Amino acid sequence: MTVAFLLDGEDVRIEEVDPTATLLDHLRYRLRRTGTKEGCAEGDCGACTVLVGETTALEGDAVQWRAVNACIQFLPMLHGKALMTVESLSKPDGALNPLQKAMAENGSSQCGFCTPGFVMALQGRAIGALGHELPVTDALAGNLCRCTGYGPILAAGRAVTALAQDAAGLAARLRALGEEGASGEVGTRRWFAPRSRAALAAILAEHPEARIVAGATDVALWVTKGLRDLDTLVFVGDVADLRTISETEAGLTLGAAVRHAEAHPALARLHPDLGELWRRFAGLQVRSAGTIGGNIANGSPIGDGPPALIALGATLTLGSAKGTRTIPLEDYFLGYGQQDRAPGEFVESVFIPRPAPDAVIHIAKLSRRFDSDISAVCGAIALTVREGTITAARVAFGGMAATPQRASACEAVLTGAPFTMATMEAGAAALHEDFTPLDDVRGSAAYRLRAAGNLLRRLYLREQGQAISVLDVGAAEEDAPHG
Repeated sequence: MTVAFLLDGEDVRIEEVDPTATLLDHLRYRLRRTGTKEGCAEGDCGACTVLVGETTALEGDAVQWRAVNACIQFLPMLHGKALMTVESLSKPDGALNPLQKAMAENGSSQCGFCTPGFVMALQGRAIGALGHELPVTDALAGNLCRCTGYGPILAAGRAVTALAQDAAGLAARLRALGEEGASGEVGTRRWFAPRSRAALAAILAEHPEARIVAGATDVALWVTKGLRDLDTLVFVGDVADLRTISETEAGLTLGAAVRHAEAHPALARLHPDLGELWRRFAGLQVRSAGTIGGNIANGSPIGDGPPALIALGATLTLGSAKGTRTIPLEDYFLGYGQQDRAPGEFVESVFIPRPAPDAVIHIAKLSRRFDSDISAVCGAIALTVREGTITAARVAFGGMAATPQRASACEAVLTGAPFTMATMEAGAAALHEDFTPLDDVRGSAAYRLRAAGNLLRRLYLREQGQAISVLDVGAAEEDAPHG
């Protein structure tokens, strides 16, 4: 079947689509849109940034644009969407748009290789794409300039903050293109792009061996870096039933296909530490493609989401043609590369209970680079403290074991003990019973154990009103009187 999308409002149709052909290669080698560059081929540098527009249940009849990395977008994922590249911005006579003009006048380009990606990320922010409310520094955290010319680029982004986008009739055209979903076959390789839960369940019942792909922010690297052949793929990023967000007094329910950038505001409302964790969840391009369910389903021991959600008592709903089942999130992770998901099952949603008013929570990501980096340790601590006593404790870490894991020995030490620094020290010591971390490029075992214990100490100090990081010190200095 044909993959159909709109490029600058014009229909593009591709027959016999290789399910793992990337959008970047198609742009450069088929459409000759060479402004989109390949820098890393793994979604880290932003040189290949393009804008993708779609209609979603979250936005009603509006078209939601988002900046994504073309190097890790498979072509079938573009079905029913609109596409904008750096060539889309200038006028037919070559005149630059306001953002391009600001970049040129500011001297924002040095070698120029990364410039198209910066322009597209800033264009997305200016037209109200997903994450447009973020400061320009956050919006560009997924773009790297090897010449270190960030100052003029940031100045251009701050100078042009709003651009009109002509989207008349676009939503209706996109719905007509992608409403029915799609599928295709090339030789022995097959792909499916369903639009409903029922269609997804039926496909997986017939093809239980199929690889489920949501945002492809991980799977695409198996192809671009690992050079793996994937035979049968099911793309779930446009399954409407998995794209829902529900906030109630009880808590927050996120459909598995909700993208990280879409979930960020709701997670921040649930608890500020969740908002800060998700703000640092890779760059905006990755957050605009990767999904809540995908981050859980791949079972990575260093995935940032699961430790926080486990500590908050999240439950996971798995679906199939036979129905659904719900389990505690921590029970999903059985061992390295092993998850409790039967053939034909898929992650459907995750429910995160609303923290109680007396909950004491600290969630932190520790990485070698502050932005857009993989965690060395990601820790989450949720305590119930009543009349100075810890009556309940949930402590979970990523990067410390073969799976995201609760610290049961630490929890046992904390529960029933007074909320004091001495108790935090005892809890930190108990982490040696819970974990035997590995030494790797992100940190030694000794560092990881020390850092994990420090998160307990940080929680206590923060509750006493003390600054626990340079960010807190900076905020305190800004609030202090001058003179």
